[in-house]
Amino acid sequence: APKAKKIIFIFMEGAMSGVDTFDYKPELQKNDGKTGPGGGTLVASRFGFKQYGETGSWFSDLLPNIATHADKFCWLRGLHTDTPAHPQAVVQLHTGSANAALTRPSMGSWLLYGLGTENQDLPGYITINPSPNFGGAVNYGSAFLPAHFQGTRITDQGFLSNLKAASAATAQRKQLDLIQSMNRDLAGTPGAPDPVDGIIASYELGFRMQDKVPALLDISKEPEHVKEAYGIKDGPAGAFARQCLMARRLSEAGVRFVEICQPGWDHHNNLHKGLIERTGNVDQATAALLTDLDQRGLLDDTLVLFGSEFGRQPTSQGKDGRDHNITGYSMFMAGAGVKKGYTHGGTDEFGIKAVDGRMHTNDLHATILALMGLDHEDLTYRYAGRDFRLTDVAGKVAKEIFA
Repeated sequence: APKAKKIIFIFMEGAMSGVDTFDYKPELQKNDGKTGPGGGTLVASRFGFKQYGETGSWFSDLLPNIATHADKFCWLRGLHTDTPAHPQAVVQLHTGSANAALTRPSMGSWLLYGLGTENQDLPGYITINPSPNFGGAVNYGSAFLPAHFQGTRITDQGFLSNLKAASAATAQRKQLDLIQSMNRDLAGTPGAPDPVDGIIASYELGFRMQDKVPALLDISKEPEHVKEAYGIKDGPAGAFARQCLMARRLSEAGVRFVEICQPGWDHHNNLHKGLIERTGNVDQATAALLTDLDQRGLLDDTLVLFGSEFGRQPTSQGKDGRDHNITGYSMFMAGAGVKKGYTHGGTDEFGIKAVDGRMHTNDLHATILALMGLDHEDLTYRYAGRDFRLTDVAGKVAKEIFA
């Protein structure tokens, strides 16, 4: 039986540099300034690294709080993807395909389609503060799946558009009943459009959400020590901290798939300053989320995924930058279904290319679905005369990481 019932995806949009954060490369440090095997000048990380936990996992000075959870992590060190362009890579990470000609359903939508929701009064898929860049709403859309499987967008202030009705509940219920009766009549006619059933379900969910969602997204009622642990305050770090705390509350309430986002990792220049700023935004809150989930027993059935659409090169770009790297990068998982303190795969001595335990984006998706109890080859939806799946016609499950 699958151990994971829910997912929290912590998305670092823009491509976080692994060799400066959590993929320590001693050979890179030794060969600073020399020409790399594929050309370009190797640049050592300017940040200090040390080992944490019984596993001796290496983390840089940028992530002291996340590093305290070292023994919880299951590392995927051999990731690779197809395109070095952010829009295509982000969309591929979220939907399994970079093909702009046909938009595919997002990973959260596939999970909702395959498993349904745990809480009938809440959306099964919520994305907090999603970036408008690099595909925008495509990354949480349902595409050709029924509309009620798409992600619901909320802001990092807990604002959900059009949640409060203009009319009283009884009047609204009468209006909704009339609309729904017409929708059902339409759904029953030959040649009715497929989305009608999804629209019916969405209207009903929207009505029920009015009671439940405002209180759930109101983090002001959390104890002060919890808010302090996450780092709730004004500014960018506080905004991400609110996302993390809302993610815990939503997951605890039974939301199947929650995604939170920290953009701004695209450091073609100002790498040193930029990494200090970005990691300063996410380190405390991410660590607090992991602690909170663990203390509440939520890691027993919740899978946490942390990572970017691709990585960055160990070579220099300009004075203080690193270019995109699609041939080898890392993510970590924690929680339900995965081994603790385990590393799957790895890149070469400089961090350029995945050489062991190679996992394409399709393999990552196949593995995530398997951890949730779904066979990626069986999870299909027929559209336009053919069967579609998240992993298209590829995907190999990394069973080695299963607990």
